[in-house]
Amino acid sequence: MKTLIIMLSALFMAGDPVKEVENRVEELRQLMLNPNKAQLEKITHPDLSYGHSSSKVESRAEFVETLVTKKSDFRRIDLKEQKINVVGNTAVVRHILDADTFDGGVPGSIKLHILTVWTKEKGAWILVARQAVKLPQ
Repeated sequence: MKTLIIMLSALFMAGDPVKEVENRVEELRQLMLNPNKAQLEKITHPDLSYGHSSSKVESRAEFVETLVTKKSDFRRIDLKEQKINVVGNTAVVRHILDADTFDGGVPGSIKLHILTVWTKEKGAWILVARQAVKLPQ
């Protein structure tokens, strides 16, 4: 019965670009918690521009390497107030990222406004750009 419900849910969600993007955002969140090089490369564009709130900008290779080597080590990531706007093959996603980190063995927490831009290529949504800004104090 559970399998039938999952299959029916997938069938009804197919073709809904907002839901597809929402699922990809969740997939990225999970990969940031449990990095996998091949999967991170699959979900990101080769020309990815990944901006941090510190003003540092990484390429796809740098972004993936930072996660896989645990230089950037997320222990918890919650996404709040998410808004998705799809225009053709482009999606703009905004949310608040609330996370616990363990970068360099030092526990920390961050709360940021995030903007991501996704494009649909070969039937899949992939991340093209990301920018983070600090929340006002």
